[in-house]
Amino acid sequence: MCRLFAFVSPEPATARGALGVEGRASMLSLARLHGDGWGWAGVRAPGTPPIVVRSPGSAISDPGFDAALTTPGRAAMVHLRWATAGLPVNEHNAHPFQADGIAFAHNGTIKPLDTLRTLLSPESVAQLTGTTDSEMYFALIREQLGLGLPLPDATVHVARRLRELFPLASLNALILDREHLVVVHASATSILTDHDLERLAPMAELLPSEHNEDYFALRRRESADGTIMVGSTGVAGEGWAPLPAEAVTAIRLDDLRSSTVELTPVATARS
Repeated sequence: MCRLFAFVSPEPATARGALGVEGRASMLSLARLHGDGWGWAGVRAPGTPPIVVRSPGSAISDPGFDAALTTPGRAAMVHLRWATAGLPVNEHNAHPFQADGIAFAHNGTIKPLDTLRTLLSPESVAQLTGTTDSEMYFALIREQLGLGLPLPDATVHVARRLRELFPLASLNALILDREHLVVVHASATSILTDHDLERLAPMAELLPSEHNEDYFALRRRESADGTIMVGSTGVAGEGWAPLPAEAVTAIRLDDLRSSTVELTPVATARS
């Protein structure tokens, strides 16, 4: 499980500026628990591929974290990792993953891993560099891109398939390419396990209160200058609105237009 933050701005900006003093302090507070790696991905200008920096260390003690937060661009995302029990903490498993001009970060667990792996083509399996469900999730999206689907559509296709096969999994994710920031908010039935709660308990009082109230929620905020921000609870505070649930939202980097597609079509949901 992890914490996510992203922004898209009409002018070059930094994650540190978008977060503000309180937001950055919250991120560092969250890194006390989510200390199994951090990552940043940013697009300097629409039409250019994202640059990715990631580390298996804690954001609290890594000077590279602040350097990444102060890198300017039109869009960026930040990931703090809390490793799923049993998955190694190393650079290969750190987020965001990067391939084919796309960056991908995930907050959740998709189990069983063996079942998820069977959905991948042999070529995708051979290209895996780590051992996480998140990297497999990313590989499934890239398979759809290879069939000609644009990133938002490819993401919707994969998220719908995974929701059907893994109804309790959190599919929350941020995907950034040359043209879009795509946000998957699909965790309505996801909960922390007893094991996770035991790991959380010693630090609960040190973390932002909203973090403990609704761990998997994603929220959205728009600044006066038009900058759109998305954040996990604990990062997102007062003045943030709920992001559409069980849906994929795509934000264009060039004009900040956004569109949302529900994972369960309305007609099906009412039947």
